[in-house]
Amino acid sequence: MAAEAARRVALVVGAGDATGGAVARRFARGGYTVCAVRRDREKLQPLVDSIRAEGGEAHGFACDARNEGEVDALFDDIEARIGAIEVFVFNVGVNARASVLEASADTYFKLWEAGCFAGFLNARKAARCMAPRGHGTMLFTGATASLRGSAGFAGFAGAKAGLRMLAQSLARELGPRGIHVAHVVIDGGIATEFIRENHPERYALKDQDGILAPDHVAESYWMLHMQPRDAWTHEMDLRPWMEKF
Repeated sequence: MAAEAARRVALVVGAGDATGGAVARRFARGGYTVCAVRRDREKLQPLVDSIRAEGGEAHGFACDARNEGEVDALFDDIEARIGAIEVFVFNVGVNARASVLEASADTYFKLWEAGCFAGFLNARKAARCMAPRGHGTMLFTGATASLRGSAGFAGFAGAKAGLRMLAQSLARELGPRGIHVAHVVIDGGIATEFIRENHPERYALKDQDGILAPDHVAESYWMLHMQPRDAWTHEMDLRPWMEKF
């Protein structure tokens, strides 16, 4: 039990096939026990298997990040059975394009609920776990929409901007309590299967380092966690060298 209590645990909520999965693998390589979360537990198995095949420790969990009861139960289960959560990564986000003339209220609400409200629920529970211990790291995945809203993306922009403000508020409240809160603006396309299949011309830029590699994004998350507390970064933006901004 003593050995288990000493485990360093990294919780990645939204451990998808791109950024979230890459972050999970990076923390596993760094010696952390990774708890990876998606709504569909079966979709996590390839990630869990790959981490274990490399000698790391990983566990998969199904959870609806928008559901308060499920979120609280998830954190309580991990803290009780696996170990104290030292790193919390929120990587949930849903995007949809629609003119404000046609978008439904339900669509807007669902985008905000997944991208911002879920961030609050999970961060609140993470803070309740970390604050009594006086240390921890919270990392939030942002996007270009965190800073500026493009035409046709009112819902996504509202969610991402709200998440950014949440991270700022948390940093100001929790930083003095020893908890490092950072927000990462991903300002560019990421090399995912979705981009490869739906935007092949953009994916082709991968050969020129013109699209973000998930593993390289994950290195920045690791760096943020490893920063000494006298020189913490709160916000970092990542973009390919050829991306306009």
